[in-house]
Amino acid sequence: MPDRPRLVEVGPRDGLQSVAAPIPTEVKVRYVDALSACGVDEIEVSSFVSPAAVPQLADAAEVFARIRRAPGVVYSALVPNEQGLDRALAAGADRVSVFTAASERFTQRNIGTTIAGSFARFAPVVARGAVPVRGYVSTAVHCPFEGPVAPAAVRAVAERLLELGCVEVSLGDTIGRATPDEVARLLDALLPALPASRLALHLHDTFGHAVANALVGWERGIRTFDGSAGGIGGCPFAPGAPGNVATEALARALPGATADADALARAGAIVRPWVAGAGR
Repeated sequence: MPDRPRLVEVGPRDGLQSVAAPIPTEVKVRYVDALSACGVDEIEVSSFVSPAAVPQLADAAEVFARIRRAPGVVYSALVPNEQGLDRALAAGADRVSVFTAASERFTQRNIGTTIAGSFARFAPVVARGAVPVRGYVSTAVHCPFEGPVAPAAVRAVAERLLELGCVEVSLGDTIGRATPDEVARLLDALLPALPASRLALHLHDTFGHAVANALVGWERGIRTFDGSAGGIGGCPFAPGAPGNVATEALARALPGATADADALARAGAIVRPWVAGAGR
């Protein structure tokens, strides 16, 4: 594998999930199709969680059915449990993601259970072995309810995800408060036990540190980075979590990136009017 960044475009899922006003399915399809031409490695198309929890993504199956898939691009989805996995497989997802956190209060507020309870829900998804599974660890640096999160707590959750059978663990700076020094401390605590090739960074740019944080990860051997074209989105369950890092900013900053930064910015512009409320 070439020593270049692997970019995972999460805009269609993480970018749109917190938008309250309904975005037409055809707009989402155009958005994904535009992203498919940008040279990213993976696109997280949607989520198969309960429509009651995330109404914006209730059309996940229809979006999957209507997109035009580009050769070499992985099309993935977030799932909470086996029922979500069944729906994702029926839609043709190449890969799925499951989610937990490194702080108990966030897990309770996000999905109404403990960290242990989250594992009980998604362990059968990994055990099925139907498609590769990625594990998300939210609040990997700061929690909106508990404050700074100890790297040891993150390491314990990440190790358990890999032991369970996840092919990759994405570490989320959920509220974008992490500094480069904090990301360095986190990775220095994890990397002696966990291979850099199995870790990804999912950064938010709330305080403008995301690109610098990504470069810290790059220097320590991380090669997979999540981004949202146009910097759209955040976590609806985490106060103070606007703005995923823009994928085009990662494409411009990370050494050897092959994705087209200008095309990514244009793709983000497709949904920006709807995110801003002007498209209704």
